[in-house]
Amino acid sequence: MRKPIIAGNWKMNKTIKEAVEFVNEIKGQVENTEVEVVLCAPATMLKDMKEAAKGSNVKIGAQNMHFEESGAFTGEIAPAMLKEIDVDYVIIGHSERRQYFAETDETVNKKVLKALEVEITPIMCCGETLEERESGKMEEVIKTQIFAGLKDVTAANIPNMVIAYEPIWAIGTGVTATSEQANDAVAFIRTLIKELYTEEVSESIQIQYGGSVKPANVEEIMNQTDIDGALVGGAALKADSFMELVNF
Repeated sequence: MRKPIIAGNWKMNKTIKEAVEFVNEIKGQVENTEVEVVLCAPATMLKDMKEAAKGSNVKIGAQNMHFEESGAFTGEIAPAMLKEIDVDYVIIGHSERRQYFAETDETVNKKVLKALEVEITPIMCCGETLEERESGKMEEVIKTQIFAGLKDVTAANIPNMVIAYEPIWAIGTGVTATSEQANDAVAFIRTLIKELYTEEVSESIQIQYGGSVKPANVEEIMNQTDIDGALVGGAALKADSFMELVNF
């Protein structure tokens, strides 16, 4: 049985003070949850959030990480910097990183491999644009992203990561893929994992849906057969709405 995972992606929002207050507000409410609760935040607040979350069921994630150990990469965050503060997760290849910061399938793969190497769980994102979906290229695009992103990831390592299906046309637009569309895409990803590895691996890996998930639609999304969780933007910025997602 795959464990549900609800991860908030705060993007470029909140101060350290606001982040710590958020963690303190929710940590007592998730003491007995059977859901993996993750907050992915800007790098400046991760250390304080880890301190605030200590001893609780709240996991802390970064939003990006470089694949090199160190070097002349101004503005980047090295794996050891995240490992030093015991970060649990890292989002890799979010569509906004691809769109605005030149992330490619190749860099996604390098970052996934590095995250696995340093034992930080990568949340590897994939998803198509509206144009790609409407032109019938959705499966082709996702297959390319999955095969490239998982290059050299071993069968032993694949259970140590999460995949997030995020149709680009549904991120921050208020438009959500129907639960059937989302489930069909996630089920397709499972067939790709089966092709690359085994059916057992494909049935064990956690695959999230992301794209305008909110309290009003989370239950329907989470009731689908192949969807194991949600990677959530706007609805994760307020503690009360985030808890509604966790308690779907």
